[in-house]
Amino acid sequence: MVELENDNKETKNEVISNIQEETENQNIEEQSLIVEKKKSKIGIIIGIVILAVILLTLSTIFAIINANSNKIVKGIFIENIDVSNLTKEEAKNVLTELAEKAKQNEIVFKYKEMETPITYEALEVSFDIDKTVEEAYEVGRKDNIFKNNFEILKTWINGKNINLNFSFDENVVKQVCENINNTSEDAVVESSYYVEGDKLIVTSGKKGIKVKEEELIQTINNTIKLNADSSVIIEVQIEEVEPAEIDLEKIRSEVYKEVKDAYYTTNPFTIYPEVDGVDFDIENAKNIISEDKEEYEIPLIITKASKTVQEIGTEAFPDLLSTFSTKYNAGDVDRTTNLKLSAGKINGTVLLPGEEFSYNKVVGERTIAAGYKMAATFSGGKVVDGLGGGICQISSTLYDAVVMANLDVTVRRNHQFVTSYLSGGKDATVVWGSQDFKFVNSRKYPIRLTATVSGGVATIQVWGLKEEVEYDITIETKKTATIPYTTQYINDSSLPVGTQKVEQNGSNGSKYEAYKVMKLNGEVVSRTLLSKDTYNAKKKIVRIGTKQ
Repeated sequence: MVELENDNKETKNEVISNIQEETENQNIEEQSLIVEKKKSKIGIIIGIVILAVILLTLSTIFAIINANSNKIVKGIFIENIDVSNLTKEEAKNVLTELAEKAKQNEIVFKYKEMETPITYEALEVSFDIDKTVEEAYEVGRKDNIFKNNFEILKTWINGKNINLNFSFDENVVKQVCENINNTSEDAVVESSYYVEGDKLIVTSGKKGIKVKEEELIQTINNTIKLNADSSVIIEVQIEEVEPAEIDLEKIRSEVYKEVKDAYYTTNPFTIYPEVDGVDFDIENAKNIISEDKEEYEIPLIITKASKTVQEIGTEAFPDLLSTFSTKYNAGDVDRTTNLKLSAGKINGTVLLPGEEFSYNKVVGERTIAAGYKMAATFSGGKVVDGLGGGICQISSTLYDAVVMANLDVTVRRNHQFVTSYLSGGKDATVVWGSQDFKFVNSRKYPIRLTATVSGGVATIQVWGLKEEVEYDITIETKKTATIPYTTQYINDSSLPVGTQKVEQNGSNGSKYEAYKVMKLNGEVVSRTLLSKDTYNAKKKIVRIGTKQ
């Protein structure tokens, strides 16, 4: 029994000893693993530090190399033109050469059959090459080395295209829009009025189209490119608009006048022309225009002055302030008739200081009833016969006389094409219901206009009283750009195959600048810009025979 107990004790002690031994071994292994892990972590940290040092060293070297380079980094494009590894000057030269070639690129504004080509040069397109090249050069040259290196590597791998900023003359686009608005057969026509004897003639407006100017400008912004196609057609977007309603209250405020007799004073010398009293019954006028008609006649209440300027004598307007003449073809009877009718309306017009002259209101609507004939005029990009054709020669002649008399022009626009009777920059177009010519008597004393059409010469004279200082005034013009014309071919089944017929000869368009030059005692004292005008190219139209 005693022996058995001793054996059990020994066995128990042996088991305990084994367990302790295993535990100690396990602890040793765990401690060994911990040591190994610590060594591994230390190794990784050391490796990371070494790698970071290497990367930092390489990055610094990389940054120093690029910083000391005077060339644009690899992968940079401007307007999809590769400028990699070029100096700033080399890149500028490449882009400048392309920009010079691009001057002859043209944008063709198209509305129905009307096409208006305008070159980049005529649009005054200007590419901001210096700023864009500087932007390209600065890639990888910022303050942060790591960001620079990342940007350079990213550019190497993915590339980077920089858009080239540009500007253009929006006024040229606006003139294109005005040409379409004024010459299209379906353009909106605003209501208008004029005085004819003892009647107020009011014409209704007509619903029509108007160019979406802002949308067109945005389209041009998206179209102009340094390396674009040489010719791009833009379909002009239009919208249909209603004319403004006839405003009788506004019309009355403009035509109403109190009757005044003419007189003048000698100290100081001042002329006070007669004023015929003018008025009309608003309620009666409202009833008249309530009908749906194209034209309304509203009776005027006219009270005649008892004494006129003509009765005062020629001393009322003793001095010839300016005179200007243009030539016309006296053999064209119908056109000559139109010139004489419009000149006759202007002849004898007196304007007080500060009073504004409106060509359309003085001349009135050009109608068959008023005696106007069909004659050549500009419409829809072509020369066509139109009622009252030619009267713009009188408005243009008047414009030059007005400028030379040192009067302030308030509304004036050039023709669609350069005219045959005046050089570019010296004309003034008028269109009933949309385009007027206006000026103000900005002198100290009243003026009187005389207009004659005779023997192939149309003449406008401005009479008045000379002021203390009078200048010799001329209009100088210079052509700043040429717009080449295009040719349109039209198949014509009435002509035999192989034959051609020129329906309209083409002519180049142009851009002009006009200056008002004032001289005193033969010396130039001022030279002021009057206008910048764009004249469309008139396309050549050729009919091609298709008749078998």
